[in-house]
Amino acid sequence: MTIPAHQVPLAGSERIIPTGWQRVGPADPNTVIRVLIKLRRRQELPPEPHCMPGTAAGLPPRLTREQFSQAHGATDADIAEVEALAQTTGLAVVDVSLGRRTVWLSGTVAQFESAFGVVLEQYRDHKGNVYRIRTGPILIPADLDGVILGVFGLDDRPQARPHFRLRRPLAGSAQASAGNAQFSPTTIASLYDFPTSADGTGETIAIIELGGGFSTSDLQSFFSQLGLPVPTVTAFAVDGASNSPTGSPNGPDGEVALDIEIAGAIAPKAKIVVYFAPNTDAGFLDAVSQAVHDTVNKPSVISISWGGPESNWSGQAVSQFNASFQDAAALGVTVCAAAGDNGSSDGVSDGLAHVDFPASSPNVLACGGTELMATNTTILSEVVWNEPSGGATGGGVSDLFPLPSYQSGVGVPPSVNPGSKVGRGVPDVAANADPNTGYVVVIDGQSIVVGGTSAVAPLWAGLIALLNQALGRGVGFVNPSLYQSTVRGEAFRDITSGTNGAYSAGPGWDACSGLGVADGAKLLKALGR
Repeated sequence: MTIPAHQVPLAGSERIIPTGWQRVGPADPNTVIRVLIKLRRRQELPPEPHCMPGTAAGLPPRLTREQFSQAHGATDADIAEVEALAQTTGLAVVDVSLGRRTVWLSGTVAQFESAFGVVLEQYRDHKGNVYRIRTGPILIPADLDGVILGVFGLDDRPQARPHFRLRRPLAGSAQASAGNAQFSPTTIASLYDFPTSADGTGETIAIIELGGGFSTSDLQSFFSQLGLPVPTVTAFAVDGASNSPTGSPNGPDGEVALDIEIAGAIAPKAKIVVYFAPNTDAGFLDAVSQAVHDTVNKPSVISISWGGPESNWSGQAVSQFNASFQDAAALGVTVCAAAGDNGSSDGVSDGLAHVDFPASSPNVLACGGTELMATNTTILSEVVWNEPSGGATGGGVSDLFPLPSYQSGVGVPPSVNPGSKVGRGVPDVAANADPNTGYVVVIDGQSIVVGGTSAVAPLWAGLIALLNQALGRGVGFVNPSLYQSTVRGEAFRDITSGTNGAYSAGPGWDACSGLGVADGAKLLKALGR
């Protein structure tokens, strides 16, 4: 590949063709597409916002979203340079945001190929779906090197998968036993001693979804069964996506219903805003950025139940997602993300251990899974979720992020992979996730038992909303507080039994259950000191 003298490769933009995908042919040069440009900040945030203390006595200064835009958003000059690039290449500027540091461009495939030095082709995946694919790096003007940090949307392959699992029928006596091992979210909240003095009033929970939808009738049915009011749920359209139920519980509808119903049951008076976006790197990134910087709804906590192995992400995507999570930390917004449902391999068949992103970001609260056996009032046992028939909590050591300072004293082991890298440990916390001890929810008119670490992210988002209300302040980026020795010693029940494949549970933090399962009332007391 010969690179013109006036262009340079965009750092981290390289992509490859997924194994086994078949080339169909070139993308139609006349197809009109939209592309997201991410720009540098006006002024950088501290290099490690995740190292800032998070207790009431030591909260870092928090900016309003408007203040953040002025201090750390894009500059008018950088926006103007991208607008000039669009003009010279025949592209149209369709949206600009200083706070999100974004410029959306529109044009034909041929125009974008010329502007960014890429070749866009169509490839068919294993299921017969056809996507627009590029390989190699994106080229940008040399004078915009360091100004443009990411270009997303040239490629529209799916970026993430949902981390939920429907309970499969079991045979014989196992069916009868498993039939009793199902819980409502409110029962789980009681077993985990979540604060009863709060109901989420005044808080807004953002939920990120990359497909599917919900129906009002499902929500009415679910919450009436629990004797709770239906929470205020708003669908927020991102990049042309919308609340679009498919009618199948096995598809993304299952994820959407699970997230809304668990978060809403835990914090029934909280406002819930569901950000629907296309399942692409551009759509996912924009949904997160929109939620973080939403000046109307102003979420205090974000729940993400979608992700994929770190190895599936481009460098520019990891960098810009993580930048959005840094924004959230600076704004006092908690981000909860599911750690994955495919054990220590995260579904990759290369024989190595992998962790799931975005859960592996050091600026995210990574949520792992357990198998819970209990009566309605008493926990009988709780171990690492790992089904013999498939499905286990994600967890391990990041290949991308170094060990954050808040994890320095908890014994995160070196990676089991060659090289024994010392990195960010996943997960941070855990809760019930085994579908065989799962949550009863209503999806597309059916009462279904569902599990997966997808259940843990909205469970923790609901708990964060309760804590925020009860404390009278947002806990914000809560990880440093949770890892303080007094908090983790007083507020967490250690999970010491089980494995997710390459890693085993044991005393203290481990790469299956993190710090363990929180006692909500004790956590409230510890954070309130």
